[in-house]
Amino acid sequence: QVQFVESGGGSVQPGGSLTLSCVASGSDLEHYYLGWVRQSPGKEREGVSCIGDRGTYFRHSVRGRFTISGDKAKNTVTLQMNSLKPEDSAVYHCATFLVCRSGGLTEYDQWGQGTQVIVSS
Repeated sequence: QVQFVESGGGSVQPGGSLTLSCVASGSDLEHYYLGWVRQSPGKEREGVSCIGDRGTYFRHSVRGRFTISGDKAKNTVTLQMNSLKPEDSAVYHCATFLVCRSGGLTEYDQWGQGTQVIVSS
């Protein structure tokens, strides 16, 4: 079982920026990739980004606006979100991914309680 401590999030106007941070702990973390998923009311949870063996990966709608970084030794991951849009509003959850590669943002395994992101004028 993995535990997550997430921070960041909040309310911002369209075009603004937010930074989400996460520290993960628990057993078998070395077998997982870290990243973020999100869920909006009435919508299914979706993978946003993860850090894989060969690079970082993003869902198409956030590519070029979001960046992800992390320290595998410390089990930390940070999501920098720029040029935010109202459709980015959601609860963002730090998550463990079983697979992290291009087109592979669906195989997440565990996630934290989440932090709210609201983008509104």
